[in-house]
Amino acid sequence: MEHDKISKPQHSLRVTKQRKAIFAVLQGDTSHPTAEEVYLRVREQLPHISLATVYRNLKLLARQGLIREITTGDGPHRYDFQTHEHAHFHCDRCNRVYDVELDFSTRLRHELLRRGFRVRTHDLVFRGLCPACQSLSPSD
Repeated sequence: MEHDKISKPQHSLRVTKQRKAIFAVLQGDTSHPTAEEVYLRVREQLPHISLATVYRNLKLLARQGLIREITTGDGPHRYDFQTHEHAHFHCDRCNRVYDVELDFSTRLRHELLRRGFRVRTHDLVFRGLCPACQSLSPSD
């Protein structure tokens, strides 16, 4: 992080201690935490931060393209430090969210472009049972 900006290539945002703490919590975290989980972790460093401040800053960081906001359908939004285009898998049983790297996104983009669509970004979330939850019971 630069001294006065939170940045990734082509993005910059004025640094506040709240944004810096939120961004730091997400860096290197592959668990795709919810806003409440981010709030609980940030509160360890900034005890007076409010949940509303965390929500507002997560939305701002996502709008700026510095993090990704993931919608899994029926639960709270999750947040991902990895901003490159990739899919996710949401386990219906344990609610974990996993990164899924797919190489067909280029072909999909090309096909959409051929049909006249201009893709800005995409969110692809698969749902089902992760390997650990599948081993718990053969039903489902």
